[in-house]
Amino acid sequence: MELRFQVQAKIKKPVGEVFDAIYNPKKLSVYFARARATGPLDEGTTVMWEFSEFPGAYPVYVREVSKDKRILFEWENTKTSKKLRVEMTFERLDENSTLLKISESGWKENEEALDESYHHCAGWMQMLCCLKVYVEDGKNLREFFI
Repeated sequence: MELRFQVQAKIKKPVGEVFDAIYNPKKLSVYFARARATGPLDEGTTVMWEFSEFPGAYPVYVREVSKDKRILFEWENTKTSKKLRVEMTFERLDENSTLLKISESGWKENEEALDESYHHCAGWMQMLCCLKVYVEDGKNLREFFI
């Protein structure tokens, strides 16, 4: 059994705007990596994400980027140092809406990892909600979660 999940949301903005809101560290830092994202998600780079509610910086190893279509990166599970794989796909539904899917996989197959995957799943869903409100309405929903 592979521990894997996927969350998704329809965002009422063109795919380029949705992609840029994740790719661009200035935008990402507003609604997701609240404290800081050190650089854009360029293929082959490592950027650091910091979250105000979790101490420390988290390295994000950007493996593949296809503009307006896909971002694939890995980051480490903080408890096991095992790399987790995160894939974001951007599907153009029409000229003014995008379906964003985020999946994460790579946990060990045990009860502790299963529990942690639930926390990550909730975190990615929160990120999707914050992203949706940010790009559609220009508001920072994250402030209500922290």
